Amino acid sequence: MFYVYIIQSEKDGRLYKGMTQNLENRIREHNRGKTKTTKHFKPWKLLYYEEFPDRIQARAREKYFKSGGGRRFIYKHLKLGSQNK
Repeated sequence: MFYVYIIQSEKDGRLYKGMTQNLENRIREHNRGKTKTTKHFKPWKLLYYEEFPDRIQARAREKYFKSGGGRRFIYKHLKLGSQNK
């Protein structure tokens, strides 16, 4: 099982979108500063995730979330307002 997830920095509100096979461990890694791109913005909270049976489907969804349409989906469905972080 693969997970696509969206986390939000409690420091400044920015979002991070990623993919993993172990969601709990991955969030823990973000909060321990083990990820170069997120370590300066911790702590992080999990906002949203989806499960997928394979890596190909999960990767496609992650890429979508990182696109303009995906960002609009995130802000609309997670009721985040019109931020662009």
